[in-house]
Amino acid sequence: MPPVTGNDGTPSGFNPNAPFGVWGDSGSAGPFGPGGNGVVGSSGLSSGVAGFTLANQNRASGVFGIGPVVGVTGYVNGANTAPGGKVAVYGTGSNGKNLGGTGVVGESDTGVGVVGDSNSADGVLGLTSSGAGVAGISSHNVGVFGVSNGTGVLGWGGSQAGLFIGDVQIMGNLSKAGGGFEIDHPLDPANKYLRHSFVESPEMKNVYDGIAVCDAKGEAVVKLPAWLGSLNSDFRYQLTAIGKAAPNLFIAAPIKDNRFKIGGGSSKLKVSWQVTGVRQDAWAKANRLVAEAKKTGAQRGRYLHPEVHGKGPERGIAHEYHAKAQSHLKRSKKKSK
Repeated sequence: MPPVTGNDGTPSGFNPNAPFGVWGDSGSAGPFGPGGNGVVGSSGLSSGVAGFTLANQNRASGVFGIGPVVGVTGYVNGANTAPGGKVAVYGTGSNGKNLGGTGVVGESDTGVGVVGDSNSADGVLGLTSSGAGVAGISSHNVGVFGVSNGTGVLGWGGSQAGLFIGDVQIMGNLSKAGGGFEIDHPLDPANKYLRHSFVESPEMKNVYDGIAVCDAKGEAVVKLPAWLGSLNSDFRYQLTAIGKAAPNLFIAAPIKDNRFKIGGGSSKLKVSWQVTGVRQDAWAKANRLVAEAKKTGAQRGRYLHPEVHGKGPERGIAHEYHAKAQSHLKRSKKKSK
């Protein structure tokens, strides 16, 4: 079947340099809407324009659009907004009056629904004044997946940078300024919270404790889990007598074969004991905590929390991320007006 061509007499100055199925040429003013359309397709029952290709190569596409400002534009009926800058594909469901349509939808049965790729800016940017900027939903797999040679996922929030409803697993180190638990208060769970801080240490410490009862000789053997000796080293001990003084309490035999012996007590004396160990498992040995470290590069002279040191936000290590977040928020507010 021969190609179909059309020319409104005001050529755009662009000529095809490859075979084509349909060619429409118009140089009239107007990027979209009435006038200036090279090809227009209309249908009352199905797609106005449909494009297909059987070519199996990266540069082949079902529909290809190129333009000085917008490559391809899609509207929901009634929408009347336009992009504020140069975009390859622009889809809108907005007319500034809560039209409620979807701008762009990407679907795939087995591949990627939507891909955003940029060498210098955001790969995918989602802006909103009320809903989620970007929503990732999966019924059986990962909802949001972030991969980077730097930071995989960065969250910046006014009240919370991240909220996880459910269990969280971290396959690596967790660094934080502080932390603890927050639960419904046991004495008033409907109206109060109860908060405790974590116990911190410059070493990878594990803590074990319990109550031992001395025999007729004033001794007690404490049995520990079978894995304790392989997980820990550099053990330290604390003993406290319960009910009466026992100034002669001591560790009669240190941990060996996952047990240790208490001596110097009296018959039936209860002893509160505590043992700490330093992790010596393979992961811990390969990732020892460095208690003191120098700031280098762009971080030198900057602060994790500049406000608590009486410094302005521009002295913060994360200031560039904050500035970028504020810029995106301003764009979102302008768009919502």
